[in-house]
Amino acid sequence: MAQEDEVKGAKVSSEENPNPSTVVIEMARSSTALSPPAPSWFTPKRLLVIFCVINLINYVDRGAIASNGVNGSRRTCSKSGTCTFGSGIQGDFNLSNFEDGVLSSAFMVGLLVACPIFASLAKSVNPFRLIGVGLSVWTVAVVGCGFSFNFWTITICRMLVGVGEASFISLAAPFIDDNAPVAKKTLWLGIFYMCIPTGYALGYVYGGLIGGHFNWRFAFYGEAILMLPFAVLGFVMKPLQLKGFAPAESKKALTSIETAVLEVQDAGVSVVKGSMKSSKSNCAFIDLKQFSRFMIDVKVLLLEKVYVVNVLGYIAYNFVIGAYSYWGPKAGYNIYNMSNADMIFGGVTIVCGIVGTIGGGYVLDLINSTISNAFKLLSAVTFVGAIFCFSAFCFKNMYAFLAFFAIGELLVFATQAPVNYVCLHCVKPSLRPISMAMSTVAIHIFGDVPSSPLVGVLQDHIDNWRKTALILTSILFPAAVIWFIGIFLHGVDRFDEESEHPQVTTADRSNTMPLLDGKAAGAAETLAEP
Repeated sequence: MAQEDEVKGAKVSSEENPNPSTVVIEMARSSTALSPPAPSWFTPKRLLVIFCVINLINYVDRGAIASNGVNGSRRTCSKSGTCTFGSGIQGDFNLSNFEDGVLSSAFMVGLLVACPIFASLAKSVNPFRLIGVGLSVWTVAVVGCGFSFNFWTITICRMLVGVGEASFISLAAPFIDDNAPVAKKTLWLGIFYMCIPTGYALGYVYGGLIGGHFNWRFAFYGEAILMLPFAVLGFVMKPLQLKGFAPAESKKALTSIETAVLEVQDAGVSVVKGSMKSSKSNCAFIDLKQFSRFMIDVKVLLLEKVYVVNVLGYIAYNFVIGAYSYWGPKAGYNIYNMSNADMIFGGVTIVCGIVGTIGGGYVLDLINSTISNAFKLLSAVTFVGAIFCFSAFCFKNMYAFLAFFAIGELLVFATQAPVNYVCLHCVKPSLRPISMAMSTVAIHIFGDVPSSPLVGVLQDHIDNWRKTALILTSILFPAAVIWFIGIFLHGVDRFDEESEHPQVTTADRSNTMPLLDGKAAGAAETLAEP
């Protein structure tokens, strides 16, 4: 009995007077897990606005380089020997239509290489630092476009522009999806993707004005000035947490506290030395492990039928839209003798892009945001939109063309929110960045990247812009059929599924909303200090 009393007394004593180092570590764990630090200035709406402006500037650049003011026209010579100087990039560098098409697709090289890398690094590095790095490369590359002196220099700079998009496009949509109100998720995605057609259209107008009144090089300088503040913001912004990932800042704070406590203990020295040796031995395997993790994630995506069908339809759709965006003003100028094709195409695309993209998101929210409903909407609006766009190029009257083409554009732009909703919700939360990254890579490498030079080759061969446009538009019909197949796949919304990553604790999952108020953020930072 006396021995039992001694044991009980020892237990009580240990509970009343616990080891100080244990208390500190447990307090750190609970405080950092429950309250990951986050900035108070941000609200979901402000985050949406920042992402929208960045996306808008990115696509203004795409529209500007496709505009007649910046892209220009080739040098031509008549049979009598009279030659006229060309204008813009194509005239200054004497580019063929094929080379001009390659120029529009060169960004894909940087995007293809960098997009999977940025998506994988998002698991261990603050995503906004990655965005800051990418946008800095984008800014420098755009300035380089303005200083280019031949086809190859501007092509290399356009490749580097793709790096900036890679850092941004795979991370922005998951952040928006996390922070949007539940009943308005697709609408918010629609607002974000509305910046694609709107940016293109503004780029047409912007490029036409700058190229017409100054020099095409100044268009690139202006874009760099607009993007620079957002590149800086990526470096100074405090970290935000993505759903499905443990907050990196809380893990760093916990590690520093545990190390400090161990160092004041006699046995701590050996522990710290041992951990340093272990980290050195593991350093050589970090890249291999990250690559292995990336390949596993890609395999999971390829085995997801809903994801594959969705992306295949998106590829066919983007093949047409990419060629429209690049060759549209030039085709309109040649078919209908539009003297101000940049302004006309820009105005139509702005209105249809805004109404169509937001409308698509609103309708999907209205009929209940499910993967099956998304496929129904995708197939319907693409099929009807293809009919209107195809019919438009059959008219010889410019006003009839514009009326039918505007309706067709409005319908096909309604796909942007639903198609990206499927990409985000048919996979687990931790796979969303890689899902968006691989979707972006696929739609570019198999879609708008080959479409621009192929349409250039087709036009060089048949020398008839109307026939070229009709052949291109017909590809929208297979896109509608592919998305129609998706209706019967019975996709499951996996947004609320648990992450497979072991480092994500229950407490971390309960705090997926990164936008804390000022007091909570301050308290979290105070508790996290060693």
